[in-house]
Amino acid sequence: MKYVETSLPGVIAIEIEPVRDSRGFFARTWCEKEFAERGLQTELSQAGIAFNRLRGTIRGLHFQRAPFEEVKIVRCTAGAILDVAVDIRPESPTYLQHVAVELSAGNRSSLYIPEGFAHGYQTLEDATEVTYWISQPYAPECAAGIRWNDAALGVRWPLETTEISERDRNLPTVEEYAANVRCDRA
Repeated sequence: MKYVETSLPGVIAIEIEPVRDSRGFFARTWCEKEFAERGLQTELSQAGIAFNRLRGTIRGLHFQRAPFEEVKIVRCTAGAILDVAVDIRPESPTYLQHVAVELSAGNRSSLYIPEGFAHGYQTLEDATEVTYWISQPYAPECAAGIRWNDAALGVRWPLETTEISERDRNLPTVEEYAANVRCDRA
């Protein structure tokens, strides 16, 4: 695998290195030893899949609040997405900056998103499927997000939005969210 640093420290594009023969190819998409050597999270708690019917669908920008932050590894297994990670760590020199990476069934790349980043994507094709590997169990009381189209973030989504959940449509802006950062489990 090739680990490609993005403009945001800690957010890493992971490209496969296929070994080809007459049948096609084989490539690794996960290696605990390589992740550990790079200081990346190696403990994964759960995996998920999202199917999106329509091109232009937006999901996000989601994250888990402290103390239940999570690392995500995202891969598009059918179709294509513009995957976005936003640095939401107030003490970070890249606070509120984002990186956008195209993930597709064709390029077979993944995106490693560390704790302290909001994550979302827009589908670029109909019938797009996205797989997630996540480091923490889902804590619904700590699930949070910021609005995908908040001008403070400057994310340029490539397509008109065709589908978005009511929850995502009503997520707070960064300014609205700033006062409620921590999650304390009852």
